[in-house]
Amino acid sequence: MALLTVERFKILSILPSSWVDRVETDTPGFTLAAIESWSDHIYTRLRKRYGGTWGQNGAPVPGIIEKWINHLVTLDVDLKRGVSPNDEQFKIVKERADAALVEITEAANSETGLLDLPLVDDGSVSGISQGSPRFYSEASPYAWTDEQGRVGHQQDRSRNGGSGVT
Repeated sequence: MALLTVERFKILSILPSSWVDRVETDTPGFTLAAIESWSDHIYTRLRKRYGGTWGQNGAPVPGIIEKWINHLVTLDVDLKRGVSPNDEQFKIVKERADAALVEITEAANSETGLLDLPLVDDGSVSGISQGSPRFYSEASPYAWTDEQGRVGHQQDRSRNGGSGVT
């Protein structure tokens, strides 16, 4: 499922629309296929942590995901169009795509990842649905009395009183 339309991609991309149109003329469907491929890549990376519900049944797609797809597909379209590796704009496009991949990996990392994708458009609800602790443990408020009783009984048995040696 594509998380971005070709028209939305043209609006967000730093590439001129005419370049995208030229690629589409030469290879019809290329841009949408690239969008779908990168959307699937993002779903695959983030599904375990977030549940992967963006864009499904009218659910909103967070702007950061649109940005990632835009940067990644911009690189694909630029390469498909043909570009000199020495072109300064291409270097920027490549850096942005590399940064998007790093951010996707960071968003998928439940241990050290700093990104928390929103569940709703206004960003007020965290989208994290996985990766929480697997258990919860807290000592009873009376646990200290149990421990104190155990130590006292042990001291009584060993007849060493309150020496603190257990």
